Amino acid sequence: MARDGEQLRLGVFFNPTGHHVASWRHPESQPDAGVNFAHYSEIAQTAERGLFDMIFLADSVSVRRASMEALSRSAQYIASFEPLTLLSALSVVTKHIGLTATASTSYNEPYHVARKFASLDMLSGGRAGWNLVTSTQAAEAQNFGRDAHFGHAERYERAREFAEIVRGLWDSWDDDAFVRDVDSGIYFKPGALHSLDYVGEHFSVAGPLNVARTPQGYPVIVQAGASDAGIAISAEFAEVTFCTPNSLDSAKAYYDKLKAKMSEFGRPAEHCKVMPGLSAIIGDTEAEAEEKYEELQSMIHPIVARDILGTVLGHIDLSPYPFDGPLPEIKDTNASLSTVEELTKIARDENLTIRQLAMRVAGARGKAVIRGTPEHIVDFMEDWFVNHGCDGFNILPPVLPGSLNDFVNKVVPELQRRGLFRTEYTGSTLRENLGLPRPESRYKGATSDAKLTEMAALR
Repeated sequence: MARDGEQLRLGVFFNPTGHHVASWRHPESQPDAGVNFAHYSEIAQTAERGLFDMIFLADSVSVRRASMEALSRSAQYIASFEPLTLLSALSVVTKHIGLTATASTSYNEPYHVARKFASLDMLSGGRAGWNLVTSTQAAEAQNFGRDAHFGHAERYERAREFAEIVRGLWDSWDDDAFVRDVDSGIYFKPGALHSLDYVGEHFSVAGPLNVARTPQGYPVIVQAGASDAGIAISAEFAEVTFCTPNSLDSAKAYYDKLKAKMSEFGRPAEHCKVMPGLSAIIGDTEAEAEEKYEELQSMIHPIVARDILGTVLGHIDLSPYPFDGPLPEIKDTNASLSTVEELTKIARDENLTIRQLAMRVAGARGKAVIRGTPEHIVDFMEDWFVNHGCDGFNILPPVLPGSLNDFVNKVVPELQRRGLFRTEYTGSTLRENLGLPRPESRYKGATSDAKLTEMAALR
């Protein structure tokens, strides 16, 4: 059933070969997916056929650090397209689906990010989204002239300032700035251009942006941090949050905490859509789904599993500890603190060894995994949705394109049958399809000498 007349939102997170760490070895995957545009074109169009709100791409500006034995057996976060370039190409082969990508506030400049995402929004007719994140890998720091990575607190201080600047730059031009009046010789209204002149602790940006105000006003801002600092950033800026709870109770706790925090910034709760990650292994029967899961799990090399667990826990080297012994106490991590806390709790509560936890986590890197029939998958999604654990889901197909085909062909029709999901796109922009308002410019309604001069010049 729908919730208060609402329907759930769906994003799809494209890891090139799929979210299961061994997906590249599966017969239904595309092993060279990271550099295969035809593959991305196909799965983007499949997601659009399934009426998803958005495509989501993660990013890293380094090859992740790991033992060569593990790294050479992995396909994820090794070599793939730069996401903004890829989404620009995908904007040409799609018409409705949103195009969202990560750009880190740690190793970018605000002007670059504002310009690139504004350009993508223009190219796509209003379908761009920016995933605002802070980097966690020391390897990224070393690619940008730093010996050490930013600490957790500093990362989020920079991120908050960065987001404020980007939003300010997106207001550089009024919506009606460009009159392009050939007869009068006026290309744009003089008073419709605004410099930001921002000076802060971490950045100094004059502006204005050299891209017009976009179809959405601002590209949709997405955020994925679940620590207190991450939730504060989301509450102030985010319009979609991606999170990784593994139970309805933890999902509801995050949901309630974020929505309550939004009120401190004067934002209505419905102006941010909470979309937990969900990896679904789908079978026509429960037994078939279980067989698919076991087949994928059998393809994971134990060394890779241990490496993935260490990465999720904050790039911790677990090799000195007994593989069949308990998880050590994790201190001084630069990872998502909420993820570390949740995985540590699971290991302690269930008395799991490093090997057992690694094999569980490695498949979808700590995200929620469910397996079963389409009806079972939708029961799970409906339970979380109607009980206010989420506003939708960010779907993590275990194998691409196979798992996405299963979801679109089998799960989406069941969601539609229950009235939980749309049967057609109703908006022309990502904001409209998500049910988000178009932000007004901070300069709307302003009167100034420049405005008066402009009016006189145009008479």
